[in-house]
Amino acid sequence: MVKVRSGRIESLIEEGSKRALAARNIVHNLDGFLSACQLGVTLASLALGWLGEPAVATIVGPLVRGLGFDDTTVFVISLIIAFMFITVLHIVLGELAPKTIAVNKAEAVLLLTAGPMNVFYRIMFPFIWVVNGLARGLLRIFRLTPASELATAHTEEEIRILMQESNKSGLIDNTEMTLVDNIFGFADTMAREIMIPRTEMICLNTHLETEENLEIAFDGMRTRYPVCDGDKDHILGFIHIKDMIREKAPSYNELIRPILTVPESIQISSLLKVMQRAKTQIAILIDEYGGTSGMVTLEDIMEEIVGEIQDEFDEERPGIEQLGEDEFSVDGLMLIEEINDKLGIHMETDDYDTIGGWLYSKLEVNPPQKGQSIEFDNHLFVVEETDNKRISRIKLLKLQLLTEEAGA
Repeated sequence: MVKVRSGRIESLIEEGSKRALAARNIVHNLDGFLSACQLGVTLASLALGWLGEPAVATIVGPLVRGLGFDDTTVFVISLIIAFMFITVLHIVLGELAPKTIAVNKAEAVLLLTAGPMNVFYRIMFPFIWVVNGLARGLLRIFRLTPASELATAHTEEEIRILMQESNKSGLIDNTEMTLVDNIFGFADTMAREIMIPRTEMICLNTHLETEENLEIAFDGMRTRYPVCDGDKDHILGFIHIKDMIREKAPSYNELIRPILTVPESIQISSLLKVMQRAKTQIAILIDEYGGTSGMVTLEDIMEEIVGEIQDEFDEERPGIEQLGEDEFSVDGLMLIEEINDKLGIHMETDDYDTIGGWLYSKLEVNPPQKGQSIEFDNHLFVVEETDNKRISRIKLLKLQLLTEEAGA
């Protein structure tokens, strides 16, 4: 009764199960039916002791008497043996076996016993009502919640644990578990954590000639480009590449479409809804000072759920590339939280979002140069690649691995 969820019972009712109708009464009135179960167990115990002990004593008595004991001793020994036999019988057949079966086959047992349980409940209702009332009064004294009022919903962490257990049992695969885990993290992720940063944005510029903008567009291999007026803090809108190709002498004022602007702190779950309403696939993020912080596309948002989506033009290296045992090459724009989760490192996340920004702050010589390194949390962080003043790629090596290699 307690293990079966009401949602499953409702599904069975929709499928036309008549037994599920009786089971629904039980699930929705746990207090009453738990009392009915306890009453049934108690009555069965009393009946078993009342009828069973004399019967067993009658069978055992002659055997004990044959050993030469007097009547008083025979009575005591027979009573003890009968009591022990009935107790073991009650525990095994009346408690352990039924409960074990019910736990393993909760749904099947509930559907099978729902009808008789409802009949017994109706017959014994007056007595159950009195007992239940006394039990509720006792619970109020100790400030406890009745079983029927306990929350049946699972928290996010409980669902994660259930998913992990189901994955270990082979009921769900790794892909399904990853999707569910990503969905839970989806609501907590801010747009600035997944954005294409301002420095990485490819923009067309009204200060450039048409041919120059076309060259930028073709080299970038994108379908939509933000258009700026001189610099990236002045975004006018965006242009679709097909409009540029279709028009013989395109006028930017005619081709520029409105672009969505949102604060960089917006959660991506909210941003997705805004983009769906606006019917757009691109949004510009604005920082607290009114400048352009970066850009987010619909693909960036969807990748937070399903993982990396690459087409035939994408030549990007993986965010985390394993080079060997305990040796990784990491994109400098990867989130610190993601690195911590996947590689078991404990970098602080208070002041920086990306591992590149975090490492930049730890280096003594700036701007960063290839080969610079620091040690942190039993790992060696090495600047692998730089892009202007930004750390674009980082190599991570476990110090334990380095020590073993040096010893060899």
